[in-house]
Amino acid sequence: MTETTTPGPAESAGPAGPAAESTPSRRRLIGWGGAGLALGAAAAGTAVALGRDDELGPAAAESGAAVAFHGTHQAGIATPVQDRLHFAVFDVKTDDRAEFVELLKDWTKAARRMTAGATVGEGAYGGLAEAPPDDTGEALGLKPSRLTLTIGFGPSFFDRFGLGGQRPDALVDLPKFPGENLDKSRTGGDLCVQACADDPQVAVHAIRNLARIGFGKVAVRWSQLGFGKTSSTTPDAQTPRNLMGFKDGTRNIAGTETDRLKRFVWVGEGDGDADSAWMAGGSYLVARRIRMNIEVWDRTSLQEQEDVFGRDKGEGAPVGKAKEHDKPFLKAMKPDAHVRLAHPDSNDGVTILRRGYSFTDGTDGLGRLDAGLFFLAYQRDVRTGFIPLQRRLSATDALNEYIQHVGSAVFAVPPGVRDADDWWGRTLLGEEA
Repeated sequence: MTETTTPGPAESAGPAGPAAESTPSRRRLIGWGGAGLALGAAAAGTAVALGRDDELGPAAAESGAAVAFHGTHQAGIATPVQDRLHFAVFDVKTDDRAEFVELLKDWTKAARRMTAGATVGEGAYGGLAEAPPDDTGEALGLKPSRLTLTIGFGPSFFDRFGLGGQRPDALVDLPKFPGENLDKSRTGGDLCVQACADDPQVAVHAIRNLARIGFGKVAVRWSQLGFGKTSSTTPDAQTPRNLMGFKDGTRNIAGTETDRLKRFVWVGEGDGDADSAWMAGGSYLVARRIRMNIEVWDRTSLQEQEDVFGRDKGEGAPVGKAKEHDKPFLKAMKPDAHVRLAHPDSNDGVTILRRGYSFTDGTDGLGRLDAGLFFLAYQRDVRTGFIPLQRRLSATDALNEYIQHVGSAVFAVPPGVRDADDWWGRTLLGEEA
């Protein structure tokens, strides 16, 4: 889990818009989003919105300010990795395409406001006393915390609304890999929303409000909280460590490496057939919940731990080298060392962008920690990215003795929301005729 290719382990502006009128029909007439399109005013009291992806440096990444919502690509992919994650997968419950499109528009309005540090709709208070508030309120007074919200559509989504012909060829069902033991309750789903922020309450608030807005149209299938990012898109910053104590993501793609992002992450204009042209500027996401056998690992000798990874535990240097970023000599590592097997030089240059997080979800009832890595990988094509890498790793990686893949999903992540008139998924669903 140390290489790019590794599938192993400002104050809130408060309520926005005018105060609610006394007539009970106000919200029914304009909806929750009708009061809150003046985001410039709403965000002015919070922080200046930061630029996107390659414009963000380490200082900006630590400021707690807002990340711009609009862009060619969705934020939350090449954006500098935040400290916390709330990842939610939904199943679609409505058969009405127009109703679902309206939900996506409402979600986009809410996401636009929350990422700017503003409340949803009319806010958490000050509206009609007889109606539920538009915002749940737990993020009041908190900074935007670099919140990003990223949406994706799973393979099963294309069984709905007559979209079967627009499912991209690259959005394949993942094959069964040796050693995995997938929990059906943590696998699959129609669509996902990835909320990343530096404040866990901000991330949870975002998912909670999207689920609330979607009530009756979508339902949460499963979700995962994450902490302690295990990879970075800002390589000049300190490399984070995973729960095994090793530095993770040493060779990850940087948000400033536009050429590598174009080559390995963003879907190109000519990728796929004409029916999947809606994905241009998007990416494909693989999410894997990887359980670590923490207790076994903790009783393993330091030498064996370092042999398993192919790096030393202190500096993170590859075998025979002095510094973490020294070019590794792969043949100096054991044949089944994780770094050796995962390195692009061992895989015809295959590279993916990682945004993994650690998780600890209590115990398993036998006194063992339910802990590990929630692995998130973005790539231009799953068939040439995650799948061949995981086939190689699942077959011979020494790390397999200490981990097990227990949850899995894959999603097509559409391009970014271009402007205030755009919305999540427009390139796919468009307007009904």
